[in-house]
Amino acid sequence: MNKKNLKVLIVMGSQSDYKTMKLAAKILKILGVKFETKIISAHRTPKRMYEFSTTAKKNNFGVIIAGAGGSAHLPGMISALTSIPVLGVPIESKKLKGLDSLLSIVQMPKGIPVGTLAIGDDGAINAALLAASIIANNNSAVSNKLEKWRASQTRSIKKRPK
Repeated sequence: MNKKNLKVLIVMGSQSDYKTMKLAAKILKILGVKFETKIISAHRTPKRMYEFSTTAKKNNFGVIIAGAGGSAHLPGMISALTSIPVLGVPIESKKLKGLDSLLSIVQMPKGIPVGTLAIGDDGAINAALLAASIIANNNSAVSNKLEKWRASQTRSIKKRPK
């Protein structure tokens, strides 16, 4: 595994989750982080999930961002199969506004960690920033872009209201 060229994988349980997860892809692209996106359902494509999860490290992935709605098992199931950091993004649901997804992802049993972010779009964006921070530990180009991102964010805040 080449730590300098680690990639991020963005996975989601279904096509409908892409509306939220594409925001993570946008941030990673801005920061120059290599990534791939895939649809992997813990319930409908368990063999795909198993195959991906057990080969992710060998395939040079350094972080996995997993978006899931409803019962939201995808992040936890992937985490159970790999030692790569998994960041869970709860997708907003119609019935419970994503609270069901949040609770499913955040309540992992000890020994199977999933870093859980906010529900929806904010969570996807922060997951990408967190993934970039992890990748930046071994990649100075990503580290520099992340520092510039943060400095730009700071400059964008006015000192006084107008």
